[in-house]
Amino acid sequence: MKKALITGITGQDGSYLAEFLLSKGYEVHGIVRRVAMEDPEHRLWRIRHILDKITLHAASLESYPSIFSVVEEVRPDECYHLAAQSFVGYSFEDEFSTINININGTHYVLSAIKKKVPHCRFYFAASSEMFGNAPYTPQNETTPFNPRSPYGISKVAGFYLTKNYRDTYGIHATNGILFNHESPRRGFEFVTRKITSFVAKAVAGTKEKLKLGNLDAKRDWGFSPEYVRAMWLMLQQDEPDDYVIGTGEAHTVREFLEEAFGYVGLEWQEYVEIDPRYYRPAEVNYLMADASKAKKKLGWEPRIKFKELVKIMVDADLEQAGIESPGEGKKILMERFNNNSLFR
Repeated sequence: MKKALITGITGQDGSYLAEFLLSKGYEVHGIVRRVAMEDPEHRLWRIRHILDKITLHAASLESYPSIFSVVEEVRPDECYHLAAQSFVGYSFEDEFSTINININGTHYVLSAIKKKVPHCRFYFAASSEMFGNAPYTPQNETTPFNPRSPYGISKVAGFYLTKNYRDTYGIHATNGILFNHESPRRGFEFVTRKITSFVAKAVAGTKEKLKLGNLDAKRDWGFSPEYVRAMWLMLQQDEPDDYVIGTGEAHTVREFLEEAFGYVGLEWQEYVEIDPRYYRPAEVNYLMADASKAKKKLGWEPRIKFKELVKIMVDADLEQAGIESPGEGKKILMERFNNNSLFR
């Protein structure tokens, strides 16, 4: 039985990846902060239903000894490094902790693997934010990086750390450059979930306003459970490499609003208020993936596209609020994935 170690197992991607690996027969271990162990109701909600099937280890990305200890104890065959301070907006507010955690944490995990389990295959969660204001669209594995945030900068550093350990020490280390991917488990601070959760409030009759920033920013939005499968496929290859993962479609935040509110018969203009506080100090206006390499080498391509993703998320937030949903998102999951619980 293969053993996998996941940092960031309590997050959106980590929780879906843990489920996916369990379905593949893996022994799954996860690294969590000690505070999460002490407050499982709020901090472990995404993995609550599989806690009896996985093993959690308390450690911190800010502490090399704690990371080293977990790697030494688990001795994983595969390590998926997903943990990071991942909210781009917050990275401007606290750039020091973002850069410290994201860069040093990656370095600590790689170093521990090199010293204790050099056979372990390593996945680094890189990001489309590394491209920033890219010189051309769509972006692929050869597109130059031009990050526009402390978060993007930290991910570029992690990318090159991973590549360095691959080239210098022979570690099977792979970078997954994933474009935006969403789901009903997305954090409420991210614009997509902020919108879909507000739609549920709007249907319930709220008089509040949804405050947003740049509605013209264009992103390539996909479905998180499909992206964790891509992570796994990368580590099954004989040779490590770097891969861009995305849908090849880009849509504005305004389009997301139109789809989400229109799905329940509401006009988004009646509920949305532009707030300058939500503009980034340095905007990234247009990101779209060219995932042709992943299709060719991994056999991966997305089944869920933009409009379907929006319906899945709105349905989930309506039902979480105790409101009957239109059901089209649920129908999509039923038809495409036989209603597999992994995709909810």
